[in-house]
Amino acid sequence: MSARASDLARRLAERAELVCRHYLSNGRRIGRYWIVGDVHNTRGRSMFVRLRPRNGGQGTAGKWTDAATAEHGDLLDVIRESCGLVEFRDVLAEARRFLSLPQPKLEPASKSQLSSVSSGSPESAGRLFAMSKPIHGTLAQTYLRTRGISDLHELTSLRFHPHCYYRPDQHVPMQTWPALIASVTTLDGAITGVHRTWLDRSGWSKAPIDTPRRAMGLLLGNAVRFGVADDVLAAGEGIETMLSLRCALPTLPMASALSANHLAAMLLPPNLRRLYIARDADAAGEAVATALTQQARAAGIEAIPLSPRLDDFNEDLRAFGVDELRAALRIQLAPADVVRFLP
Repeated sequence: MSARASDLARRLAERAELVCRHYLSNGRRIGRYWIVGDVHNTRGRSMFVRLRPRNGGQGTAGKWTDAATAEHGDLLDVIRESCGLVEFRDVLAEARRFLSLPQPKLEPASKSQLSSVSSGSPESAGRLFAMSKPIHGTLAQTYLRTRGISDLHELTSLRFHPHCYYRPDQHVPMQTWPALIASVTTLDGAITGVHRTWLDRSGWSKAPIDTPRRAMGLLLGNAVRFGVADDVLAAGEGIETMLSLRCALPTLPMASALSANHLAAMLLPPNLRRLYIARDADAAGEAVATALTQQARAAGIEAIPLSPRLDDFNEDLRAFGVDELRAALRIQLAPADVVRFLP
């Protein structure tokens, strides 16, 4: 830890109870400790923060441990996790704001410095995904169920962040909203980006903001993946489109490229024999299906379009239910895959 970070951590520890009351407001003081559910400010009793040393000076104020996960850290970690911060400089800035300390004057960054570290870099995306948690029992699960998506098996590429930063533009103060976080990965599983869907605090809809969906990182050629593809894969644009298909075909590996342009440029697994293209019922969907079909056939891969009855497969799922969606897909699949992938 740098000298300036160590100094901030020490200053925060001297005000440990005030820090906890502000950033871990769902907890309460019991003796020398602040007790709360976890570092994300969930209600509960798993995590404890030492507010002052034991008699005799043993034990450092400001240190915390989560008994359920064995995670531990200091009050800078509390600020980072409870606020959903990704960049360490933002953690330090928030700590200074809390302590009413002046913010340092920043020297103009060189071009090489600007290109080496970016808030939209794969590294930042990986940290945000690691800071999030599984979706089961969260507002992300509630949101997906409002979209008719109830089959949530093996969704390791989806996580939930309770306080994900959202900045409308550089002139508007930062906001925090709950968010569904999806990892964008290479064919080998390396995280290159994330997609964020900010949610209303009830979980019943997307957040009431201008752009509730945003991606960051390196997206071109990569995808959000559900299952491990070998010889057969279904690919489409949106996450909810592919999750809707997965409700009907739960064992068929799938990939969401996040947009029509990225779907047309998505890299295909080397052993792929058959590609199902889940197209949206619009001009862009038709164009990308044509482009991806040409790409697949040039690589010796059979390409089969999957067409919804309405605008997309999530609309089909919500309008007609999973059984009718499955019946509509049955006549579009190759006969061998009907036996293999239809329940």
